Amino acid sequence: MTNKEVIIARCGLVCSECGSYLKGKCSGCHSEKPMFANCPTKKCTLEKNILTCAECSDFQNLKECGKLHNWISRFFGWIYGTNRIGHLESIRKTNLESFKQSRTAKK
Repeated sequence: MTNKEVIIARCGLVCSECGSYLKGKCSGCHSEKPMFANCPTKKCTLEKNILTCAECSDFQNLKECGKLHNWISRFFGWIYGTNRIGHLESIRKTNLESFKQSRTAKK
């Protein structure tokens, strides 16, 4: 996968590593064919004109955001072994492109 683009969802999910994305069931939230069309995180980032929640200045601690860090997202994060908040924190520390490069290097 080193030559494929790393796709990061607005919530910090690495879409390009997600089974639904890889199987063509979801094109990611930046596309016209997301898995969850009514995602509150997507709606919020669109309203704020930001690419990911890492850019949000409303919460220093992203776990305080109920749209991003609710029981449903925590449950699915546990089931699928994703660390969306951790990804967003990494993006905040560096930037989106550096985070993508770090994910490419892991492949």
